[in-house]
Amino acid sequence: MGRLALALGLPLAWLAGVASQLHQAALDPPAVYGLAALSGAVLLVAACWTRRELALPALVLIGFGFTGWQAGTRSAERLPAHLEGVDLVVEGVVEGLPQRSVAGWRFVFAPRQAWHEGRAVQLPTRLQLSWYDSPLAAFLGPVRPLDLGEREAAAAPVRAGQRWRFVVRLKQPHGNLNPHGFDYELWLFEQGIGATGYVRTAKGREAPRLLDRQAGYHHVDALRQRVREAIAHRVDDARTAGVLAALVLGDQGSIDEADWDVFRATGVAHLMAISGLHVTMFAWVAGATVAAAWRRAPTLALWLPAPVAGRWAGVICAAGYAAFAGWGVPAQRTVWMLATVALLQQSGRSWPWPLVLTTAACVVTAFDPWALLQAGFWLSFGAVALLLAAGRDEPAPPPRPPLAAGWPALRQWAGRHLRAFARTQWIASLGLAPLGLAFFHQVSLVGLLANVLAVPLVTLAITPLALLGCLLPPLWTGGAVLLQGLSSALRALASIDGAQWFAPAAPGWALALGLAAGALAVLPVPRSLKLLAVPLALPMLLPPVSRPAAGEFELWALDVGQGGA
Repeated sequence: MGRLALALGLPLAWLAGVASQLHQAALDPPAVYGLAALSGAVLLVAACWTRRELALPALVLIGFGFTGWQAGTRSAERLPAHLEGVDLVVEGVVEGLPQRSVAGWRFVFAPRQAWHEGRAVQLPTRLQLSWYDSPLAAFLGPVRPLDLGEREAAAAPVRAGQRWRFVVRLKQPHGNLNPHGFDYELWLFEQGIGATGYVRTAKGREAPRLLDRQAGYHHVDALRQRVREAIAHRVDDARTAGVLAALVLGDQGSIDEADWDVFRATGVAHLMAISGLHVTMFAWVAGATVAAAWRRAPTLALWLPAPVAGRWAGVICAAGYAAFAGWGVPAQRTVWMLATVALLQQSGRSWPWPLVLTTAACVVTAFDPWALLQAGFWLSFGAVALLLAAGRDEPAPPPRPPLAAGWPALRQWAGRHLRAFARTQWIASLGLAPLGLAFFHQVSLVGLLANVLAVPLVTLAITPLALLGCLLPPLWTGGAVLLQGLSSALRALASIDGAQWFAPAAPGWALALGLAAGALAVLPVPRSLKLLAVPLALPMLLPPVSRPAAGEFELWALDVGQGGA
């Protein structure tokens, strides 16, 4: 096996090991995962002295064992069954930003101490609690989320970073069982939430008690809450304020559900929160700024080259931005990806892009193995892979000519950049359409036009204004004006008949053909092969649907979490 093939096979072997564990229906005993990882380590050592190819099964075993160990550790964090449905007294800290719904408030709580009937008990490290406005709401549950204005207008009983003492009732995390729907239980598992429950406020029980207004290291969370409230105070339109809060703080719950419908219908939902694109853009701007300043200091440039200083400054600033945005899982993935790329570039060697991409995927799954089950992981890496594969033969846009070169040169330079941008959006929109259809069973037919309008406006104007508004609050007004104009255009696009294509879940073979069709449509292949994309995509666009036999019927009941519907 050649060195390049082996190098590409190593990260793929790790990913195969991780995927094999994720597809287990139940966890094996911890000893099984320990033995797998140990066997893999022995094989890896043997590969260094004998056949290099042994490294491939070694990494499969290590990936399988390490993921199983992480899953076992995370599963051990679940609430013990005997503590379900009983009154518990807990003391702890409010993590992240509390979210308001019609029925009350919901927040993540990190317990420090807990008691049941006077005896100390051990609880998971993170709980998701609801504080309902009335006892009846605890049974009915939240009906709909409120927009940001309604949330901030209602007095919040809890704030980020506060230390409280509650009487709560908890249960183990559970999600609804609707096929092809959002896997709420997996989301709770990935967030490290070991139990859900609600605060008991009925008469005759200990009332909730605020112990400390600012607990320990949660100053960042408290700052994020103050910024959210400042945005709501500065921007009159509550829905616009909610989107700005999402762009600044990663608070997706701030976005009104009606706006989410528009963003999904126009294919721009990935822009309306802290996404990999925003973190990467922030890292690029920070790195370019630091590198430019570094070059002006000869002493620093002699000690450390400016490109290296800019590269690592970009990674550090991206990590800081992600932390201020709540350190959500998508932002974490982007930081690990940027750090991996920076490390590979630091070696001074030229790395093939498939190796860089798969290595970054390995680092991401080492920190978060369950990323392989998330749509965001595949859409992010798929977009980068398509853009790199489709653009490998394209010449890079020329640098900006000096102003003295005249209008014709500047117009030619701008035209080439606009064509490159349009081509990028075409590749991303068309190439990722099969993946979007596979995960969400819908694809926006106006997404290309919407993204051509939204990507530069959100990335280069609205998001920078929203972030700079933390230092100069009047800038939030300018960002709000641009955002309202963009929202009006997006609503007009979403209202077009046939703006979306819906399709039922396709079988695996149709999904594989659809992914191949998307790749053929955008990759630099002969035109005769591109024409194959149309028939290859048809089984996914119009998948066969099994019907009951004559005289039979199927009955589907939706699981809504509070009873049957």
